[in-house]
Amino acid sequence: MKTLNKPDLSGLNSEVLNYIEALESELALLHASDTRRMRHTRLRTEEEGLPVELPEINEPAEPPTTICLITATATGIAKRTPRHLYNLQRRGGMGIFDLDTLEKDPPTILTIADQNHNLLLITNKGKAFRLPVQAIPEAPIRSRGSSVFTKFSLPEDEHVAAMLPEQAQGYLALLSQSGMVRMLRHHVFGDYMKPGTALYDFRTFGYLASATWTPGDGDLFIATQQGRAIRFTEKLIPPQGTQSIRLTEQDKAISIAAVYPDSYVFLLSADGRGTIRSMDGFTPNKAPGAGGKIALTTDRLVCALKVEMTDQIFIISTLSKIIRFRVEDIPPKDGIVQGVICISLRADEPIAAINNPTV
Repeated sequence: MKTLNKPDLSGLNSEVLNYIEALESELALLHASDTRRMRHTRLRTEEEGLPVELPEINEPAEPPTTICLITATATGIAKRTPRHLYNLQRRGGMGIFDLDTLEKDPPTILTIADQNHNLLLITNKGKAFRLPVQAIPEAPIRSRGSSVFTKFSLPEDEHVAAMLPEQAQGYLALLSQSGMVRMLRHHVFGDYMKPGTALYDFRTFGYLASATWTPGDGDLFIATQQGRAIRFTEKLIPPQGTQSIRLTEQDKAISIAAVYPDSYVFLLSADGRGTIRSMDGFTPNKAPGAGGKIALTTDRLVCALKVEMTDQIFIISTLSKIIRFRVEDIPPKDGIVQGVICISLRADEPIAAINNPTV
């Protein structure tokens, strides 16, 4: 459909001008009403387990920016693409193919950073490296990445497991798959950090599951693969670290998020469903180390991340499909739910997500 530009109406009779403005107001109200009606219908039918067929959207999400979406595989094949090239879609859509990789080397890392900043890379054995964002070659959507982690000379059984933009304040909270958690001040990761610095005793903590920046005065929300989670104040963590959540033999910790009592957490399941849990309805524990409680009914939880209702979310799948949608498209919940469809899957599953604050 051809886009029409509004002509200069200053020369029209005032009565005609008032009539046109009244029509424009009615059209705006009708559009807003239709949008609310479609969203309500989608949420209601999904909660009732009925199929949903609503028109998709695929529109520019923002003007050009130096902020990039960075995707990488475990072997270190990575690329950065300007964030504005990823259009906004409707939650539950198919997404678009992005990083072109081999089937045996799917994407495992998704992060957002300004091209002029540095990244903090942490391996599965808890070693830290710094890398300028510009050291990762820029490439368009659906293109091959470049091998960028080879300079770190990692052994075959070690790979980059977490990638975060550097931060000059607060703490870095580290979570291992065994549920151990440790916090380190931001200055540890400055210009003078030795490449390969060990952030914890791997023999005690085990493989890294997740890492997040935290202000240091809030709570930590820790989730497991079976959909259980625990919340407690981060001030209870001793300098050497501690067990954050009690796990069964079949379970492992997967995600850590820094939250406050009024925060929201996005939970994503391997079947493409997700939910927004309000921390108002998730009572904190008095101490770390308990068994937690069910946060999302799922066979396998993929990730948990703190979001604002004004944010957007990026999700990437094993086939390297990426979808970008608004957080507000997901109804926040206080209790246990199965979630709503966030990305449509075909012999695929989501593996990572990142929140995208709107500014």
